[in-house]
Amino acid sequence: MAAAPDFSDLSAVYVNCTLKRSPEVSNTQGLMDASIALMRQHGVAVETFRFVDHDVATGVYPDMREHGWATDAWPDEIWPSVRDADILVIGGPIWLGDNSSVTKRLVERLYAMSGERNAKGQYAFYGKVGGVVITGNEDGIKHCAMDLLYSMQHIGYTIPPAADAGWIGEAGPGPSYLDEGSGGPENDFTNRNTTFMTYNLMHLARLLKDAGGIPAIGNVRDEWDSGERWGYRPTPDHPNPEYR
Repeated sequence: MAAAPDFSDLSAVYVNCTLKRSPEVSNTQGLMDASIALMRQHGVAVETFRFVDHDVATGVYPDMREHGWATDAWPDEIWPSVRDADILVIGGPIWLGDNSSVTKRLVERLYAMSGERNAKGQYAFYGKVGGVVITGNEDGIKHCAMDLLYSMQHIGYTIPPAADAGWIGEAGPGPSYLDEGSGGPENDFTNRNTTFMTYNLMHLARLLKDAGGIPAIGNVRDEWDSGERWGYRPTPDHPNPEYR
């Protein structure tokens, strides 16, 4: 078996979007911890947040205190870690077959930062890698993962193969991942997918870091605004949209 690359200079942030405040047991955290342990085993610096524990305002601006909210933990407590991490993993539960309200609030705050720029002048999330962990006791893993992975790539994250993992047990109400006798922590399918996801996140982050990120050609907003088109020429009946 080939030796794993050196991942020790990579960093990752795991954001748990459970509805439960600490110290209540989070099944999502249980599955995320399996991925976190594997990353830390390879020297990745991992930081974790339980989103609901932080007083994060609702909205799509970088700092909601500038838009009528008295407090907003996002710009000072969470965004700096997300901004600096090579890897972001969003974890959350399934409710009514969909992502939790807390998960959606995180996506909205990420979207709020998507207009920020990196050192190359690209959108802020270019060169970063994203993945998803989902738990529940009802159907919906693929739907929830599809929703989140689309959102992440749309704002600039690069998504590796098999970038999602999850556990729901048997379809319909039943035990949660960490419940005694659930079979979740022993489930080979979930364990395989969690392992593949974790390694693929690290592999792609390694490739992007070594390459200096995504090349800054054809994707720099300020250059486009100044007239650069990198060879693209719209026809008169097919103008460039102001915003897609």
